[in-house]
Amino acid sequence: MKRVDVAIIGAGSAGLSARREVAKKTDNYIVIDNGILGTTCARVGCMPSKVLIQAANDFHRRHKHSEQGIYGSENLKVEINDVMKHVRKLRDRFVRGVDSGMSSWVSDEHLIRKRASFIDQNTLELDGEKIHADKIIIATGSTPTIPKNLEEHKEFLLTTDFLFEQENMPKNILVLGLGVIGIELGQALHRLGVNVLGVARRRIIAGVSDPELREYVVEKFEEEMNLSFSGIKSIEKIGNQLKIITGDDIEFFADKILVTAGRRPNLDSLNLKAAGVDLDARGLPEFCLETFKIKGTDHLYIVGDVSGQRPILHEASDEGMIAGFNSVSLDHTPFQTRTPMEVSFSDPNIAAAGLSFEKLTNQGINFVTGQVSFEGQGRSIVKLKEIGMLKVYGDKKTGKVLGAEMFGPENEHIAHLLAWVISQKMTVNEVLSLPFYHPVIEEGLRTALRDLRDKVDEVQPPLETYPLN
Repeated sequence: MKRVDVAIIGAGSAGLSARREVAKKTDNYIVIDNGILGTTCARVGCMPSKVLIQAANDFHRRHKHSEQGIYGSENLKVEINDVMKHVRKLRDRFVRGVDSGMSSWVSDEHLIRKRASFIDQNTLELDGEKIHADKIIIATGSTPTIPKNLEEHKEFLLTTDFLFEQENMPKNILVLGLGVIGIELGQALHRLGVNVLGVARRRIIAGVSDPELREYVVEKFEEEMNLSFSGIKSIEKIGNQLKIITGDDIEFFADKILVTAGRRPNLDSLNLKAAGVDLDARGLPEFCLETFKIKGTDHLYIVGDVSGQRPILHEASDEGMIAGFNSVSLDHTPFQTRTPMEVSFSDPNIAAAGLSFEKLTNQGINFVTGQVSFEGQGRSIVKLKEIGMLKVYGDKKTGKVLGAEMFGPENEHIAHLLAWVISQKMTVNEVLSLPFYHPVIEEGLRTALRDLRDKVDEVQPPLETYPLN
């Protein structure tokens, strides 16, 4: 039986990050993956979706040209089959970047292209071959969830695993699920001329938890595209389409349903019970969020999307790095989790940093809110993108910035700035002492911070720029 120091199950973002740390200490390791390589992000997630979104937004911009004295946009047209070729061209480039980064160690037979399952705590079966590993990192990723009421209509279903392989797009698509992925792709397809109906079961888009902001976001998207927040009441196959009636009695004939109703961890085939691991009601093991070691073990780790925590690339990479480091160290070192940050690349962006309104409320934290509207904000006017609202949350007593939720032009950048501010544990007055250029979108952030400053107990300096002494 082959024996290795570390076995990493999964060659996605988390697994590759873990491998880099392991390889710093030992060459006696393996990475096991029998699926398509290239990572979920580069192949079917972050990157191809952003290429599609960029094309859609560029085409949609034609509606603003005449306001700027630019004429002829009415003659522009989109060929979606050429758009999809462009998406795949750049997608393949991103995947090649991942694959080329693997070439140096794959050639040394560190990658095993087989399916892994546990025989016991330290032994894995790989399609008949047995391998003993002192440490095992589980990084098997996730798979799109298909609701049970749709399973009999599989020929009509699309997920992000297959969307970007489409040579063309059908005329009528129902997007089921209006989380981050659903609203991004639903809006993009709508802007490319597809007849889209977005359906969710709750009046929430992209997980916005602040009540006022949540309703504002919904209203603005309802102005642009067709949405229903009552779920699906009935489905009937009629010819080559599905006749769908929503809970609020909207009738829609769909050529395809794009299912963006979440993802489930890829754990079923691992036989974790053979490793002595207890699973919760969701089928997940309990683990430490600071070391990613599975509870009750000293040698098993779980990282990335499969953990069911935050399915975001930079989070997966951090988790893999931490688990990889600990798997080849004498002790299990706990690491600080980075400040949470999420971005939906809809237009405008929906984003969050730090603690959300919901989490602050549930934790009983005494917080106040500073806010700004991007309707009438200088740079937003110039860009003809006067849509948006930003909420910044601060500790009432200390003035420390705790979190933010936002919807506005280029707010992906404001989310970064606030995540850094929160990481540095800065107060609202300390943030206002930093430079803000004119005219930029970030001036809207300053307005929200000034509103927050007036509501906290932190003593204000005489000017926003602090005295030298």
